[in-house]
Amino acid sequence: MPAERPTVVATSGGFRRAERGGLDLAGLVHHAVDRARVPAGRRPRLCWLGTAGGDQRARSADVHDAGWRAGVDVSVLDLFPMPSVGDVRAHLLAQDVVWVGGGSVVNLLAVWRAHGLEGPLREAWEAGVVLGGVSAGSICWYAGGTTDSYGPQLRAVTDGLGFLPYGNGVHYDSEERRRPLVHALVGDGTLGETHCTDDGVGLVYEGTELAEAVAEVPGRGAYVVRREAGGVVETRLEPRLLPPDGTWRRA
Repeated sequence: MPAERPTVVATSGGFRRAERGGLDLAGLVHHAVDRARVPAGRRPRLCWLGTAGGDQRARSADVHDAGWRAGVDVSVLDLFPMPSVGDVRAHLLAQDVVWVGGGSVVNLLAVWRAHGLEGPLREAWEAGVVLGGVSAGSICWYAGGTTDSYGPQLRAVTDGLGFLPYGNGVHYDSEERRRPLVHALVGDGTLGETHCTDDGVGLVYEGTELAEAVAEVPGRGAYVVRREAGGVVETRLEPRLLPPDGTWRRA
């Protein structure tokens, strides 16, 4: 069964270092699988898009292995040097979760648009495939956010896919320039209301409404930044702490 409503899980996390090397799926990816309502008796299907990192084969292999250990069937949609599947739309619609990795959100958006992915991704979202991702893979679903795609000095990106009509700030606690730039961009109107995550935190949207903040790491926060009459106001949201391996495995 697909998710009950179009769902996005936008994060600054999702993976952890595996005990014997490589990566394991962490709570935020497991939560995206939970949201997908996979039928009993079938392994979840997750499509990994590593476009923002240039479709690195080593990272794709790590994600594939992490899925295998967790009981998730991972497929990889590469766009370099050409799409790795014959029918991109059909492939995306056949997934339970589409998870997008980090890297350059500016390059990601350019390549996706060159290959016409915006329409199929929206169709998958509206059909109940859970869309998620980390960092660039979070910002892409919003109207815009802050990025280091152009260089070490952070800049605004304002041409996200816009499935979610907000700005997005990632790595809010670990990269000291993120918060002041978000406040400046909201203050001058470059970004509208902006939703931000500390590392290890995700924001869950049902349709375009923020449903909850969730975390795979205790003590971290999520934030809503708005421009009001008195200036820019930041409100902290306390996330719900997730189980490390999701609930679908215990269903």
